[in-house]
Amino acid sequence: MRRGRRLGVDGGEARIGVAGSDPDGLLATPVETVPGRDVPAAQRRLAELVAEYEPIEVVVGLPRSLNGGEGPAATRVRAFAEQTARRIAPVPVRLVDERLSTVTATRGMRASGVKEKKGRARIDQAAAVVILQSALDTERSAGRPPGQCVEVVV
Repeated sequence: MRRGRRLGVDGGEARIGVAGSDPDGLLATPVETVPGRDVPAAQRRLAELVAEYEPIEVVVGLPRSLNGGEGPAATRVRAFAEQTARRIAPVPVRLVDERLSTVTATRGMRASGVKEKKGRARIDQAAAVVILQSALDTERSAGRPPGQCVEVVV
């Protein structure tokens, strides 16, 4: 397992959930929810978080269908990840499968008594935690970084 903090991102259209890990890459925790409708402002805030947390990488959840296919949401997230990678280079950005992360996060929030309407921003953070924790666990068990690295074309 590589040592160093990571940031996890759940890139929704309205809100972007952000999570962070400890330096040992053991535990993902919520960081904040960034408004997502103004993409340039969201990119700036993510760059600020990268400067603040100094992660070794940023892990972005790639929405896939249950059969593994990609639709319009995945296309949007791939473009977002490429923009993010260009902005925060040389910090690498990795795309990881995020199937059911929001469902898992929502169930966990409901189980802890958070109402859906009041907890939407927190659900996005919780989804980012699920994405990042899954990536950390995958790296720990597989011995290599999860997902695929986003190539930055200069």
